[in-house]
Amino acid sequence: MNLGELAKHLKAELVAGEGQTLEAATLRAIEGVAGIETAGPAHVTFVANPKYAAQARTTKAAALIVEPAFPTIHAPTIRTPNPYLAWSRAIEIFHPAPHYLPGIHRTAVIGHTSRIGARAHIGAYVVIGEHCQIGDDAVLLPHAVLYDGVRVGQRFLAHSHAIVREGCQLGDDVVLQNGAIIGADGFGFAKNSDGRWIKIVQSGPAVLGDAVEVQANACVDRASVGETRIATGVKIDNLVQVGHGSIVGENTLLCSQTGLSGSTTVGKNVILAGQVGVAGHLTIGDGAVATAQSGIPSDVAPGAIVSGYPATDNRTWLRTVAALNRLPDLLKRVTLLEKHLKDNE
Repeated sequence: MNLGELAKHLKAELVAGEGQTLEAATLRAIEGVAGIETAGPAHVTFVANPKYAAQARTTKAAALIVEPAFPTIHAPTIRTPNPYLAWSRAIEIFHPAPHYLPGIHRTAVIGHTSRIGARAHIGAYVVIGEHCQIGDDAVLLPHAVLYDGVRVGQRFLAHSHAIVREGCQLGDDVVLQNGAIIGADGFGFAKNSDGRWIKIVQSGPAVLGDAVEVQANACVDRASVGETRIATGVKIDNLVQVGHGSIVGENTLLCSQTGLSGSTTVGKNVILAGQVGVAGHLTIGDGAVATAQSGIPSDVAPGAIVSGYPATDNRTWLRTVAALNRLPDLLKRVTLLEKHLKDNE
């Protein structure tokens, strides 16, 4: 593929480098993608973060994907308002996703009452229970398991060892990475008169909207009553825990090791960064952001950016941390002042 073809595919503008003609830039061969530090003369790379702008002038890459206002450099540039998105599409060109041929492996076990859509790929040792409905173009890779009564939309992709428990419902274009578990029992127990914990039946399913991706070893628990609902476009990172009866709004990101306690309501377009912990029975408003390792014990207003524990306004938290780092010096100064006052009594 040449650079002109790549720019056309990305629906972006190609600009020649310093001392080059556009014709020469257009015909330049591209064989792959690479990071800005390691890219060679046949690679395309990108700059979306301003801190890498200086490296753009020294990179050996054949071309860079940049914003429209990026300055002209020695290398040709592909200019687009969203370089990171264009970069992701360039990666897809040179590293297309695997294609799985339709067919059912002889070792798969499928309930007689289940319905499988057209062109499905059912891999080795897949187990599909009774009364399941699976849409067209589904791919279930080895050892994926769907319990009884599961309903799945079009173009479902379940990687090895993904599990969907009984009665759960998934929309179109849902992706489950390895070991993701949808609809495991919520953590519900009641103590009896003898002081023993008695399990509360988790009767409600987990329901996922369209274009949801749940990554490796993440869990979306089923509800004791009602349902746990993950809205369209939500992305759930590795090792995330979504507690029973929680609701997560559209296009929200739950990053690695985040945990939602039961009955948490998270709005649309929220970002909970890595290792954020959320207490149950509270609401996080639309567009809120919690930075990494925040602990959220109470409601968060829409659009707020919070940090720390207990989570507070991000700017306040940064000032608090700065003050905390000065405490040893302040303590030393107070001790000296106390000694000085005592000596002068």
